[in-house]
Amino acid sequence: MYLLDTTSTAAISIYALLLAAYRSMQVLYTRPINGPAVSAEPIETRAPLPAVDVIVPSFNEDPGILSACLASIADQDYPGELRVYVVDDGSRNREAIVRVHDFYSRDPRFTFILLPENVGKRKAQIAAIGQSSGELVLNVDSDSTIAFDVVSKLVSKMRNPEVGAAMGQLTASNRSDTWLTRLIDMEYWLACNEERAAQARFGAVMCCCGPCAMYRRSALAALLDQYETQLFRGKPSDFGEDRHLTILMLKAGFRTEYVPDAIVATVVPDRLKPYLRQQLRWARSTFRDTFLALPLLGGLNRYLTFDAVGQTIGPLLLALSIVTGLAHFIMTATLPWWTILMIASMAMIRCSLVAWNARQLRFLGYVLHTPINLFLLIPLKAYALCTLSNSDWLSRYSAPNVPVSGGKQTPIQTSGLTAPD
Repeated sequence: MYLLDTTSTAAISIYALLLAAYRSMQVLYTRPINGPAVSAEPIETRAPLPAVDVIVPSFNEDPGILSACLASIADQDYPGELRVYVVDDGSRNREAIVRVHDFYSRDPRFTFILLPENVGKRKAQIAAIGQSSGELVLNVDSDSTIAFDVVSKLVSKMRNPEVGAAMGQLTASNRSDTWLTRLIDMEYWLACNEERAAQARFGAVMCCCGPCAMYRRSALAALLDQYETQLFRGKPSDFGEDRHLTILMLKAGFRTEYVPDAIVATVVPDRLKPYLRQQLRWARSTFRDTFLALPLLGGLNRYLTFDAVGQTIGPLLLALSIVTGLAHFIMTATLPWWTILMIASMAMIRCSLVAWNARQLRFLGYVLHTPINLFLLIPLKAYALCTLSNSDWLSRYSAPNVPVSGGKQTPIQTSGLTAPD
């Protein structure tokens, strides 16, 4: 009994020290959220501007959500050449989606690629990359909307030829729907403005997120075969596209960046079951590509090694403390008060500091994420680690045939609707 109590206390104490060091270093390396503009001069004065191809893979998307996505792209203030490739990846609700296609097909910037069957997001992206030719490629998820200046701000960052990829700041477009969407929105803010911002100090954001990430075509072209044919234990890997492509960019010697004022809003799960399925898929992807990234760490800043190790070891220590604490409670009917006190204190201190730094009281409510992390996400990550070979997508569904709605509809002009050979 004593051994269980001692193990729980030791594990949570080491975890607290590790977390304190990790968060302190993040604060040190995180760039100000409301810092200087990405570019010191307006982008219009910096010629010639690179052509940008926006790729939007879509599978069984709600027509209203897709329409809002395309409207946000059509409304970009980018003064350079902008082309949009919308790839319908064998959607079963194509009859409803075609009405959205018809609306935007009048805009000469839009091209629609209709794949006869579902091949997955990765191959859908590659189909559009093969038909496009812009110097920069912007991947946008079909359930995301981007602020009017996102392309301009990401292009400004990509003016540096050493940068291979850049991402913007993610928010939840349906934040106000449920308690869960509010927590996820805060989770995204923390992931972007703590984790990614600190990594970007060293030009090594470890995952340029799928809802909106820009890539340099010359770099992308050299990596496309590796990206398309990713295997894990001899099986094709059908998810984790964004993290895998980011790691490939870093391995090729390019910088990957975070642009905090390029704002992207994406639809997040509003119920616990879809959220946990999404987290399981992401956990498997993270573990797979962490193994791929290990050889990189020696050539990167020591903080990035600590970041990768801390994010792997930290949850293991926390899990060990919880399991041994629960075992001690079951066998002795005595609560592990030190473990409970440490976990509660760490959650309250972190949420208070974030609320102060962000000047947003809503982050005090993020303390509710602690029980979700302890009793759902940590066991889920353990399960993910034990089932890494499972490539089920887990979150695909058949969308209903609903009317086109949502999003600003901009008057548009003529275009092409194409299908691959």
